[in-house]
Amino acid sequence: MKKIRYAFEGLFFGLMLFIFSALSARKASQLGGWIGKTLGPRLAASRKAYRHLNHALPNLPKDQQDAIIAGMWENLGKVMAEYPHLDYIARNNVEIIGLDKLKALRDDGKAAIMFGSHIGNWEIASPAFYTQNLYVDLVYRAPNNPWADKMLDRMRSIKGRFKTYPKSTAGTRNLVKALKDNRHIGILIDQKYNEGLPADFFGTPAMTSPAFVQLAQKFNCPLVPIDIKRIGLNNFTITVNDEIPVFTQNGTKRPVEDVIAQAHKHLESLIEKNPSQWLWLHRRWGKNV
Repeated sequence: MKKIRYAFEGLFFGLMLFIFSALSARKASQLGGWIGKTLGPRLAASRKAYRHLNHALPNLPKDQQDAIIAGMWENLGKVMAEYPHLDYIARNNVEIIGLDKLKALRDDGKAAIMFGSHIGNWEIASPAFYTQNLYVDLVYRAPNNPWADKMLDRMRSIKGRFKTYPKSTAGTRNLVKALKDNRHIGILIDQKYNEGLPADFFGTPAMTSPAFVQLAQKFNCPLVPIDIKRIGLNNFTITVNDEIPVFTQNGTKRPVEDVIAQAHKHLESLIEKNPSQWLWLHRRWGKNV
């Protein structure tokens, strides 16, 4: 039964992507945003989003909460509609802030780990960096539906232009090999990882994978926060920030918990400035929130 359900879900998903691909990038974003803000707030998942919002940013007026959650659904709808147009948007609708830092990462001959969160359109950075001749391999969590996974991965990799590594044992092996080969890695760090470390996030411990820090220390490579912000309909700024140090000034490893805490503070600041662009649907803090 699961295979049959996945097949029907995949058929519907593929049909929606076909419709979005037939439209211009602008029209696709408009349609996806309209679908998201019209249907999303009516779904049961919105209750979870409200809980998470109230936990992270308490005491917001109800009308502001409603606007943030509606904006989240609108942004998510746009993200889904923009998958067929990632290459076009990256070439035409993106401003990279910190281009000198990006070029330094490209030209230093070293591996680098770039991290971000599910904010703005989190799939746009790698295609945008490609326009500057920087290849970034992507680490991602595969959806349960294998049909959807295959379609999304084909689009996020721009038909195989970038390497992608699903979060799995095999994916981890490929990730380690990529870093040994001095490749650049992109990873999102704002999802719950049950086997990780409890790290404060908006005032509550959240189970977080330490791998992005441990790998940066193991391979002595920069750990760089990447911020993505949607501007209007489907324009974006991507900010390449200064790296977060993973070693002390005397060359010893910083405690992994301290590096994660600094990374989380960076994400918190970004989310607080653009709360309607972050995906509040993730169960970041576990079942009690």
